[in-house]
Amino acid sequence: MCHLFASQCPDSYAFETRSIRLNGQSTSLRLEKVFWAILEEIAANEGMSVPRFVSTLHREVLLLRGEVPNFTSHLRCICVIARTSAQRVGRARAEAA
Repeated sequence: MCHLFASQCPDSYAFETRSIRLNGQSTSLRLEKVFWAILEEIAANEGMSVPRFVSTLHREVLLLRGEVPNFTSHLRCICVIARTSAQRVGRARAEAA
């Protein structure tokens, strides 16, 4: 089990910084590459680019909750939730078949 995690390719957890416009202001978001890949999948499923998806999400969070103290952590949590939800749906479909 530990070998699975210990053998993870360092490139997947290397940081990548992207410039994105949030509420009309340019900002930089720094996430591990694996999270950017998941955000790309989520955005594509929503019919959006990653910058548009992140900007839309940020605006919606502001409207619902006010300022987000750590938006990059919020993005990471969204990625984890999206992956675990997709896995649950996949298991449910397999069990139903």
